[in-house]
Amino acid sequence: MLSPDLSCLIDQSTWGRALTSAERAQVMATTTERRIGAGEAIVSVGDAASHWLGMIDGLAKMSVTAADGRITTLTGASRGAWFGEGSLLRREPFRYDIIALRDSRIAELPRATFEVLRQGSLSFNHCLQHLMNARLGLFIGMLRNDRLLAPDARVAACLASLYNPDLAFDPGPRLDLTQAEIALLAGVSRQRTNQALQRLHERGLVCLCSRGLQIPDVEGLQAYASEPIDRIKILTA
Repeated sequence: MLSPDLSCLIDQSTWGRALTSAERAQVMATTTERRIGAGEAIVSVGDAASHWLGMIDGLAKMSVTAADGRITTLTGASRGAWFGEGSLLRREPFRYDIIALRDSRIAELPRATFEVLRQGSLSFNHCLQHLMNARLGLFIGMLRNDRLLAPDARVAACLASLYNPDLAFDPGPRLDLTQAEIALLAGVSRQRTNQALQRLHERGLVCLCSRGLQIPDVEGLQAYASEPIDRIKILTA
C-alpha cells in the first residue's frame, strides 16, 4: 500500500493529474518507495536504469566524477522532481551519480509501467516532452551563465534554478547546501562563492545561516541574475 506522501507526489505531478483511472491504478500498484540516507547514492554511474525516480522528500545532487577524482555537480533535485527519464528512453546505464544531500525518500516507478504510459498515453507523452524541454532549458541556461554572467550573478542563478516550477523543484525556503556545494553547482571558486553570498545577503536576496541558507526572494534572485553584466559590476564594486 502506498504511503500518503507517495500518493500525493503522484497525484500532484503534472503527468499524474493527466492519467486515466486505469493508468493511475497501474501506477499506484507498481510504484514503490525507497529511503536514502544523507550522503548515500540514489543511483551511481553504471547502474541500470530500471525505474523512473521521483523525490517524495529530501534534496539530491546530480554529479559526475573525473578520472582524477574531481567532482562536478550538474544540478540539484528537490521535493516534487522526477528524473532519470533520459536513461530510460535511451535504455542505457546512468551516466551520472545522484547523491542524497539529506535523508530522502524516493519514488520508483518501474520501467515496464513507464513504457506502458509512454506507448499508450498521449497526455503522458506531452508531460514528458514538457519536462525534457524544461531540463534542456535548464542546462542551456547553465551554459549561458557560465559563459556570460559575472560570478555573483552565476551564484544567484544557481540558487534560483533550484526553484524551477517546470521541473517541480520545491526545496522549501531553507537550502541545506554547503558553500562548497553551491560553488560546484555554480561553477565558481569557493572563495568567490563566499563573496557572492555575502553580497546577496546584503541585498536581502539570501539569509545566511550557521548551516545552509534561506531564500526569501526567489524572484529577486532571478531578476538579479538577469541584470546586465555592467550593472552587476557596478553593484558589486
